[in-house]
Amino acid sequence: MRVIAGSAKGRRLKSPQGSIRPTTELVRGAIFSILQPMVGDRWRALDLYAGSGALGIEALSRGASWVDFVESNPRRCDVIKDNLVLTGFTSQAKVYCCSVDKALSVLHEVYNVVILDPPYSDTSFVDTLRNLLGSHLVGAGSTVIVQWSSHQTLPPEIGRFQLSKVRHYGDTCLSFYRQEANN
Repeated sequence: MRVIAGSAKGRRLKSPQGSIRPTTELVRGAIFSILQPMVGDRWRALDLYAGSGALGIEALSRGASWVDFVESNPRRCDVIKDNLVLTGFTSQAKVYCCSVDKALSVLHEVYNVVILDPPYSDTSFVDTLRNLLGSHLVGAGSTVIVQWSSHQTLPPEIGRFQLSKVRHYGDTCLSFYRQEANN
């Protein structure tokens, strides 16, 4: 696994041992091709269910000024920290080694971009998504990206957030929720 574009392009990333479904380069590329026109300069991102941290590190490589990573598995947290060192982004990130629900209750920033890549077997992530979209962590102009299995369904609207784009890549689906700045 490697960073596919930006300032850290080509840098190899460590991958955690065990059952993890890494996001393919095709899907990572698609996420940021769609996302890039939506974000301005100095955007903040939140990478939930971070795994190896590849999505958040790709965000940093492509211009995010800061990324908070949330991962509940301590070994995976160590891999994220190692990957931040390998890519030179340690001063632009923080790793929270806790559950996503816990992180949603302790984080205080407003994020321009939030990426959720929950395990496909986790059916409770829709409740987590509802909690996130109703929280102070997202606001006008925020984009929330959910990577999920095509065997699941997501609502077209959650609170003030509307589903603006859906893309399918085999069994992987990407859903982009946005709250427009004038809402």
